[in-house]
Amino acid sequence: MEKFKLEYIWLDGYEPVPNLRGKTKIVAFDEFPTLEELPLWGFDGSSTKQADGSDSDCVLKPVALYPDPARRNGALVMCEVLLPDGTPHPSNSRAAIPDDPETWFGFEQEYFFYVEGAPLGFPAGGGFPAPQGEYYTGVGHKNVGSLARQLVEEHLDLCLGAGINHEGINAEVAKGQWEFQIFGKGSRRAADEMWIARYLLLRLCERYGVDVNWHCKPLGADVDWNGSGMHANFSNRSMREVGGREYF
Repeated sequence: MEKFKLEYIWLDGYEPVPNLRGKTKIVAFDEFPTLEELPLWGFDGSSTKQADGSDSDCVLKPVALYPDPARRNGALVMCEVLLPDGTPHPSNSRAAIPDDPETWFGFEQEYFFYVEGAPLGFPAGGGFPAPQGEYYTGVGHKNVGSLARQLVEEHLDLCLGAGINHEGINAEVAKGQWEFQIFGKGSRRAADEMWIARYLLLRLCERYGVDVNWHCKPLGADVDWNGSGMHANFSNRSMREVGGREYF
């Protein structure tokens, strides 16, 4: 048997947007495990805004499994959070999501790379770079630099290595801003793959001293710099096969 590094990943209780959390469990298997073979695990919910200190036990239930291309014998395990009695934790919104493979989602995730509190490529000490215009789908060091390109290329390879249906990348409107696209069939699968893709990007950036900022308007509403969103393209079977003005 070989020992596998299982990275249990979940969403914490922070609001309005939860943070990704993760910890590693070592388990021996004869070969790469199946989802059904993965054990439940626990964590201290008082440290993640999911429990009081006097009663802090929370349970991690594996719900999706991916190979971890950055680790030998590694696996990425997306988890739901349960209460000790086995019911979904109040922060566990995934448990209420329908799982219909006929619903298709195409997510376009925009974000900024940040270094020491400012977007990557902004002048050190404050101020702004050249105005927006040439950055979107830009090429060349003055538009995208070198580190950002390296990060998005490595992230793309990590996602593909994990079996995530990553569909593309591009530089976005603002300096230091990028986008990646994830396509999934089924609401749970699409959401799981987006969160795992986010996790892989965050973990990759640790190595380079770079943060990822998902905020919708990180530079503030009082400046004319692009914000970040996530377009959600959606269809069901009737939309694809029937369609037309009358149906819609």
